[in-house]
Amino acid sequence: MSRTVLAIDIGSTKICAVTAEIANDNSISITGAGTTKAQGLKKGSITNIELASRSIKTAVEDAKRVSGSTVTSAIVSISGAYTKSLNSNGIVNIQSKEISFEEIKRVMHTSLYNANIPNEYEVLHALPFNFKVDDQDYIEDPLGMNASRLEVETHIITTQKSNLNNLKKAVKGAGVDVENIVLNSYAAAIATLNEDERELGAAVIDMGGNTSNIAIYSGNSIRYNEYLGVGSNHVTSDLSMALHTPLNVADKVKLTYGSLLTPSNDLIELPVIGDEETTHEVSLEVVHNVIFARVEETLMILAQFIEKSGLKDQIGAGVVLTGGFSKMEGIRDLAIATFGSMPVRLAKPREMNGLFDSLREPEYSSAIGLIMYAAFPYTPYEIDANKRVRHTNEKPTESAQVDLSDTTENLTAPVMPEEKKESKMINLEAAQSKKSDEAGSLSKFWNWATQLF
Repeated sequence: MSRTVLAIDIGSTKICAVTAEIANDNSISITGAGTTKAQGLKKGSITNIELASRSIKTAVEDAKRVSGSTVTSAIVSISGAYTKSLNSNGIVNIQSKEISFEEIKRVMHTSLYNANIPNEYEVLHALPFNFKVDDQDYIEDPLGMNASRLEVETHIITTQKSNLNNLKKAVKGAGVDVENIVLNSYAAAIATLNEDERELGAAVIDMGGNTSNIAIYSGNSIRYNEYLGVGSNHVTSDLSMALHTPLNVADKVKLTYGSLLTPSNDLIELPVIGDEETTHEVSLEVVHNVIFARVEETLMILAQFIEKSGLKDQIGAGVVLTGGFSKMEGIRDLAIATFGSMPVRLAKPREMNGLFDSLREPEYSSAIGLIMYAAFPYTPYEIDANKRVRHTNEKPTESAQVDLSDTTENLTAPVMPEEKKESKMINLEAAQSKKSDEAGSLSKFWNWATQLF
């Protein structure tokens, strides 16, 4: 029997809700979608719960109307804005000498227990990137192996409890229960990476309106993630200030002439900010230079993140760019130059049944990734935001909504914290139209004793 899933991608500039039917064989069929402008959010984080709830409700109702579904719980994305990541490890003895799922579960919870997580932070994902069976390293899946000892190295992604609670309140205010929460860059990686890229290692960069999120995928797991509060709207702001023109006009200029390729020397006429009856002429070369400077700076910071991760030599498949910002003309060539000649690919969400044309654009990668996450685990093992161990061999079940804030019974309670051309005048509206046309202490002691002996 198929199940209905609702995914809500809460982005920095838009909120997208997608409904899908997931069959018993985990095949996905998209049934509805709704998108609305994000309100009550700043850089992907909730700043006004009431406004955010209204935006979420609008997008969800649109998606339900299209699909005809009555689903009341959702899998929701969360911004990387207030996340912290750390690596931890765990070790357990195997009494039966054969590794069962319970032993894998136990070692993963041990690594989470051993992590020094501050009290004000909550775990989003615990992703094992290296299993060690006795003295054998980098075991893909230890299940069923003979061993006397099992070790694991885990990448743990946490977020501030306040940030998590505000997100849940906003979604609850829209009349939807939170079934699970997924980091948006993780969701984008799920929707865009192919098997080869996951095997070789890749850096996925989701470039949005106000934020850019990077996740480095290696060894069937995210090994590093980072957040940058810069997106395509910063290009608009730069243009508005440099050209002394209103933001809405600057946005039109960006959308019409936004290119990182060789600039034109043509002139455009723009209204002056504060006095829109007055116009002045601006060279498209100036427009190009402003855009180029901002995009180059953004890519250089992202390149520094890759260097800082210490995983650059493990990114065999290079960089994968997705998100709305990645649609800017010429960004791939600039990225190749910025990232030191690493391979760069522009990615859209993977094809699937019922995928609307509008959802095929890169800005919907996270939303589609959420649906895929709900359908099937994309790492061999993982502890999710509900503290449940997901694994690739589990049977699909109707997910129960779990209170993510309740950690009193968790086994994983945190310990501690070209040449110039002749100029000519171009009409902005005409050009835009033309372009659009074209385009407990006991348990602690027991854990300690287990690891020691």
